Amino acid sequence: MGQFVDGLKFAGGSHSLMPKNFIKEVTDMAHKHDVYVSTGDWAEHLRGKGPSAFKEYIEECKHLGFDTIELNVGSLGIPEETLLRFVRLIKSDGMKAKPQFTLKINRSDIPIGGDRAFGAYIVPQPQTYEMVEDVDLLIRRAERCLEAGADMIMIDADDVCKYADSVRADVIAKVIGRLGLEKTMFEASSAQTSEWFIKHYGPKVNLFVDHSQVMDLECLRGRNLGKNHTSVLGSSYFLF
Repeated sequence: MGQFVDGLKFAGGSHSLMPKNFIKEVTDMAHKHDVYVSTGDWAEHLRGKGPSAFKEYIEECKHLGFDTIELNVGSLGIPEETLLRFVRLIKSDGMKAKPQFTLKINRSDIPIGGDRAFGAYIVPQPQTYEMVEDVDLLIRRAERCLEAGADMIMIDADDVCKYADSVRADVIAKVIGRLGLEKTMFEASSAQTSEWFIKHYGPKVNLFVDHSQVMDLECLRGRNLGKNHTSVLGSSYFLF
């Protein structure tokens, strides 16, 4: 499916559990199909290992064949200037930097979906005490990362669009309006969410999906893959 995939991500810290020779085999295979390879959330585990640990982490990732290092801003819990320094360190070693931000909203702000009888009493959704992300602050930090050299901003919008019928379109529109479609990638946790993004922002919107959703996503983008994808995929592909 390499012709439909831009990048491959080792989710979480999964690469830390794999033999290095296997990781190199996977990254080499990806590069043969013009697919870049990204780390997942792992850099935050280096916080207590001294000032040189992050630099060593970059060197190891480069040696293993990774092209992009992801920085989970929420998990790292570092000052903004330190985050920007990490972005510059990654770029100075010839790699790509991809900061990841998480959009969190109060669940009581998500409209209640489903059918209900006219005039029926709706139990009010209680206010929660979870952290609510300041969208303007998030965008400003993302803009500074781009100015420092970041190649892409990953947005984990699970709270905003876990269910397609409760998407906070205003929040998504503000992020895209400020950062642009080319530099923003959204994590789509379901096929319904992918469909919502493509319907509202077109087939070129950057989406991060599970590998099992790749072919369905390409159908949504407008490719006629046929009922069982055989119209595009040759016999060398596995048909799901």
